[in-house]
Amino acid sequence: MNLITLTEPKSPAAEAYRTLRTNLHFAMLDAPLRTLLVASPDSGQNAAKVLANLAVTLAQGGKRVIAVDADLREPALHLAFDVPNTTGLADWLEGSVNGSGELPLHPTSLPNLSLLTSGTLPAIPADLISSDRMVYAVERLAGMTDLVLFSAPPLGHQVSDAAVLASRVDGVLLVVEAGKTRLDRAQQAKDILARAHARLIGAVMLGAK
Repeated sequence: MNLITLTEPKSPAAEAYRTLRTNLHFAMLDAPLRTLLVASPDSGQNAAKVLANLAVTLAQGGKRVIAVDADLREPALHLAFDVPNTTGLADWLEGSVNGSGELPLHPTSLPNLSLLTSGTLPAIPADLISSDRMVYAVERLAGMTDLVLFSAPPLGHQVSDAAVLASRVDGVLLVVEAGKTRLDRAQQAKDILARAHARLIGAVMLGAK
């Protein structure tokens, strides 16, 4: 996964992420935004790509950011930031983190940006995401930084993880891909967010010419 905001900071794509950062700032004027889910109707990898680059851009702009890989099915953020994924969110939710019980955050190359990887993939991810301990994790992370960004599996009827998480964060950013995301899948994702009483703050389109 290419972190274009680091590898090509002067590229049009990197500038687009800085524009997204500005738009998020305006969204925060309407209502507090401390926790944000970045989700896609059809690709958790696309959501992770946007989340990772947005996290870098926010950190470069002076925000303290924690990126959380809550995709406990096909995690990708540890690959983007080249950190080990031996212990992470799932291990903490299951109570198997030794020591003080603190969330096992990883530092990154940016001082303002920390990463909470997925950790050991559980047998039933939805049980962990919908647990009271996850509610506590969201609240605890929000109190540690300026903005927490969560990834999740694709929004759809087959997997409930993203819908549950959407109901517990301050906002949702929907990621679609030009020429690949079907209109009915995008509408379905929007309907799922509405039923979850989630706050959809906007959308990002990848692959636009």
